[in-house]
Amino acid sequence: MLTKINAPISVECIYDHKQNRFVPRRLLWSGRAFMVTRLGLHHTYRQGRILFHVFSATSNQVFFRLEFNSEDLSWKLKEIGDGLPN
Repeated sequence: MLTKINAPISVECIYDHKQNRFVPRRLLWSGRAFMVTRLGLHHTYRQGRILFHVFSATSNQVFFRLEFNSEDLSWKLKEIGDGLPN
């Protein structure tokens, strides 16, 4: 089931200069740490002058939609899913 959250989170990332990729590796939410085991789609959008990066990621059987605000450098957990149908 997919649940909308919109909660601030902490994210550890890595930047690979050879592939020019910025990738989240681990996120901390509600006192729990989740390792990103697979990264899915990445897209960007603008809201006014602010550029947002949206990442789809999984940690074992948990799905996350993460949003990075490039103006204030903050992260939000937008959605979480357990892989089961609604």
